[in-house]
Amino acid sequence: MQALLALSRGIDRVTEFIGKSVMWLILLAVLVSAGNAVVRKAFNYSSNAWLELQWYLFGAAFMLAAAYTLCQNEHVRVDVFYATRSRAAQHWIDLFGHAVFLLPFVVLMAWLLWPYTVQAYLNGDTSANAGGLIIWPARALLFAGFVLLSFQAVSEIIKKIGVIMGLIEDPHPTISAKEAAEIEVAALLKDLQK
Repeated sequence: MQALLALSRGIDRVTEFIGKSVMWLILLAVLVSAGNAVVRKAFNYSSNAWLELQWYLFGAAFMLAAAYTLCQNEHVRVDVFYATRSRAAQHWIDLFGHAVFLLPFVVLMAWLLWPYTVQAYLNGDTSANAGGLIIWPARALLFAGFVLLSFQAVSEIIKKIGVIMGLIEDPHPTISAKEAAEIEVAALLKDLQK
């Protein structure tokens, strides 16, 4: 089990690096959007390629950060049932959900997206919009996002088993909103000091 926990830590490090790196794509998307708006208003020039680039950048940030969101335990939950359970029961619910629903779904999506991406690349598919971009990079980003989610799902399953067996501490213990805010501020200050 220690080897699996080491694998999980490695996956988490890669996921964190990618998740923190792709946040800059949001800034880039905003700059492209602002530049496109200025050029459109000031010079009466517009391009579908710039609009599609904004979508590509936002999609890349969303898909490539999804695994990081899962790693940070920040994904959306329906807390009606989950929140009323003990932390031990929540671990079992998470383990079941990750193993039975999440992992099979993301692996299936990655498996289905690979030929879809390759086909777009080989065919040289482009957007149906005049002046639009080539399509395969967007499909490749979808594929990459689901591959990253697949690895992170494996990591989460390993961690849940480790917590349930008592081999590791709960990486996301239940804390109050105030404590969560204080921890987040401390982490932001630490990042700023780097």
